[in-house]
Amino acid sequence: MANDKLARSARDALADVVTDGQTIAVGGFGLSGNPFDLIEALVATGARDLTIVSNNMGVDGIGLGTLIESRQVRRVIASYVGENRLFAEQFLSGELEVEFAPQGTLAERMRAGGAGIAGFYTRTGVGTPVAEGKPTEVFDGVEYVLERGIVADVALVKAHRGDREGNLVYRKAARNFNPLAAMCGRVTIAEVEVLDDDWLDPDETHTPGIFVQSVVVASDREKPIEQRTVRPRRETDARERAR
Repeated sequence: MANDKLARSARDALADVVTDGQTIAVGGFGLSGNPFDLIEALVATGARDLTIVSNNMGVDGIGLGTLIESRQVRRVIASYVGENRLFAEQFLSGELEVEFAPQGTLAERMRAGGAGIAGFYTRTGVGTPVAEGKPTEVFDGVEYVLERGIVADVALVKAHRGDREGNLVYRKAARNFNPLAAMCGRVTIAEVEVLDDDWLDPDETHTPGIFVQSVVVASDREKPIEQRTVRPRRETDARERAR
């Protein structure tokens, strides 16, 4: 291939990229689509005073929750943080600065940053604490709040398939925030479950390789489930199995 972006490991990919004080965008929604190898490698760098941009911060001890445990995060920009008790403790104690963003607004801020758009106006959040301190404008008699695009120093994303040039395909719910994170990073590192020997079909590609600077192959691991739920077993189910 003309431009081989494959790194030997997640740690190698982050070694000369991550430094203290950076803003890092991370794909994922809950625990779906989390780049677990890259998150573990980020913890291993020891980088501190990080700003993390992500839909949420994982759960205690899993995913981005490990960065909270290691106290490497100074600030978080997220839309939901309700599954992490240690996060709540650090936030309430003032140890952790948090900027909440409505989920759609956060998604558009990341997309805008990747598209070179400095800011955009939205009705979402007008008249609420989300709009405090932000410029507003009236269009056609309706008030809008100005939201800034997000450009991260580094983006960490997870894809199902990829090639050595960084073209990516996501799978089902894991698509979530990953394409947006990939766009908004000045340096984007992608963790892929399957590395294709040939180029991906352009018509099937979700994130073009132009957005990706490095690719690592994910380790084989059991994927954690944030909240496991099942239907109550009915008597009819038992009878059907017995037939």
